[in-house]
Order: sequence, then C-alpha cells, then structure tokens
Amino acid sequence: MKKYLLTLTAMLAMTLGVFAQAEIEFEEETHDYGQLKQHGDASTEFKFTNTGNEPLIIANAKGSCGCTVPEWPREPIAPGASSVIKVKYDSKRVGPINKSVTITSNAGAAPTKVIRIKGNIQAAPKTDDAAMPVKQPSMAPAAQ
Repeated sequence: MKKYLLTLTAMLAMTLGVFAQAEIEFEEETHDYGQLKQHGDASTEFKFTNTGNEPLIIANAKGSCGCTVPEWPREPIAPGASSVIKVKYDSKRVGPINKSVTITSNAGAAPTKVIRIKGNIQAAPKTDDAAMPVKQPSMAPAAQ
C-alpha cells in the first residue's frame, strides 16, 4: 500500500510539474507599417502577456538583420503580467520590408517565437538644385 501511495504521489507531482510553465501570448505577431517615409520613425511595440503560471524569462530577441533592432525586458514577467518588446527598423533603406525578430524564452509550449514587421519605405523627396541659392562671384579685386 505504501508503494502504491508513493508511486501515485510521484506521478501526481510529475504531472503537476508538467503544467507549471510560463507561456507567451502576443496581441499581434505581425506589425504592418504600411507606407513610411525614408528616414522616418519605424518603431513599434509588440505587447505580450505571460499566460502561464510560472515567471516568463526572455533570454534573447534577435533581429533577422542589423537593420531590425529589438529591445526586450530583462526581468522576469510574472504570471498574468504584460510587457512589450520594442522593435526599431532603420528606415534609411528604400523599398518593401519584411523582417523578423526571433524570441527565445522559457515558455513551455513554444520556447522560440517569431514576430514580424512589414511595410514599404518610400524615398525621401530629392532636393531641387534649381531651388538652391546660387553663390554669386565676388566683385572684389583679386589679391595680387
């Protein structure tokens, strides 16, 4: 009987241990900037919640290239609490964008999660040389 109770208790403890985990749930996993101006503000925030029952720890967040820079909370996120991952894209490049940020955490069901940014960067207007003031030659006599 003791062995049976001990086995049952051990199985129950292992089962409960499986259910004790952090989970990360994002409000949106893709942010569409739409049309952006070159050199404009291409920053956004991805709000998430720890829907698990253990603290969520984000170990790393890595952009798919050097032009996509994430900033994430370094402290554990308590169960039920929310926070944000900030993503900034370097908008000096012109054309369509489709970049990702890979998040590594202790979330039980999905320890690796990918969020995305997309949009189109429109070129800044060129300066018109005709509108630039022309420097007039000086009428002073040349130095000899």
